Amino acid sequence: MATFAHITPARCARLGGALTAAGLAWEDNGNQDRPELLTYTVTDPHGRRWTIDPATSNQIVPSRPASLWQAVCTAPFHRSQVVSARVVAAHIRDFPAAA
Repeated sequence: MATFAHITPARCARLGGALTAAGLAWEDNGNQDRPELLTYTVTDPHGRRWTIDPATSNQIVPSRPASLWQAVCTAPFHRSQVVSARVVAAHIRDFPAAA
């Protein structure tokens, strides 16, 4: 069964800091105490809405323990790999306008 014990307040703070440092507007749904329900909503520089969800324990690769987050944009549909906070923020910020 998938778990979310790896999603800690410090890791949530790291994601929020990475999104802010990337210049992205974001908010979370306040479920840091229940990471299975936690979602961040981000607006990229082109006005597209993204959601970021924590990876499940089944998605984490032991060789990449900081890769905890996955982003999804619905229009156009795109799903990122499970990556670190800094990489997911950069991925959203740099995603091409014409994609």
